[in-house]
Amino acid sequence: MKLRKMIFILLGVLCAFTIVAGFNTSAKLGDPPTRAQLGEKLFFDPLLSKDRSISCASCHIPQFGFADTVAFSRGIHHTPTKRNTPGITNLSGRPNFFWDGRAATLEEQALQPIINPDEMGLPIEEAVQRLNDNESYRLYFQQLFNSAPNSKNLLQAIAAYERTLETANSPYDRYIAGDDSALTAPAIRGRLLFIGKANCNNCHSGEDFTADRFKNIGLFNGITLTDAGRFDATKDSSHRGFFKVPSLRNVAVTAPYMHNGMFKTLKEVIAYYNEPNTIVHDGINRDLSLNKPLNLSKEEMEDLETFLVALTDDRFKVVHH
Repeated sequence: MKLRKMIFILLGVLCAFTIVAGFNTSAKLGDPPTRAQLGEKLFFDPLLSKDRSISCASCHIPQFGFADTVAFSRGIHHTPTKRNTPGITNLSGRPNFFWDGRAATLEEQALQPIINPDEMGLPIEEAVQRLNDNESYRLYFQQLFNSAPNSKNLLQAIAAYERTLETANSPYDRYIAGDDSALTAPAIRGRLLFIGKANCNNCHSGEDFTADRFKNIGLFNGITLTDAGRFDATKDSSHRGFFKVPSLRNVAVTAPYMHNGMFKTLKEVIAYYNEPNTIVHDGINRDLSLNKPLNLSKEEMEDLETFLVALTDDRFKVVHH
């Protein structure tokens, strides 16, 4: 009788252990349940930097449209990057990435900051080994990719997360959808300037306000402004001073502006376009559309700024003075 009782007790303990173990395993395997959520976890994990001091989110700060707040971000050992960190919202469907367009896919883009010695500084082989040494990550990758972590699925996961960073709930979006009250009167006037007198729409066109082209707006003179932009990727001399036209979505929270962060505010950006020669008079091969001043009045410049602010999604709170 005692033996039978002991057997029942042992079986009960074994069943309980199995159930608990099963729940624990399910919790690990079920979290995160999608590739994008795994990518989000990786995006915020300093595991992917050489000294484990920074993550992708250290420079792509969520509350600032996934851009940075300084002209040049700091990588490991506080090394400054060579170009301003752009926002990474609304990247789905873009044909190229980085200011010089050197990456053709989001996966290629995700690789570069990790391996760049001035940024996260971690060889991709070492990054993969760290993930394989981590029990949780091994489980996640096995569940989602039916494979151990490798360079391909690591980048696929990060890119999957970046593709979720779409924004379409700005005052402008509601206005276009039929809510006439979504834009203020100055913003409506600014929109007309944007597509008319100010000629912004010539480059910043389409749903995300980028024509996905490269333009030389005069910020290369070979002396004080020496970043050759697109030329670095193509080695085509006709591309000197050309940079990717960025999206203007969420632009109110992604200051400072331009590839070198030289403009701290939208007012400074608009002032430059209004009269480029007064700020950079010796830009080489500047686009012909910028040869003449726009002659915007102070009030028109303010209206244009108000419209640009209205392109920013509600998830990013903007105080416009």
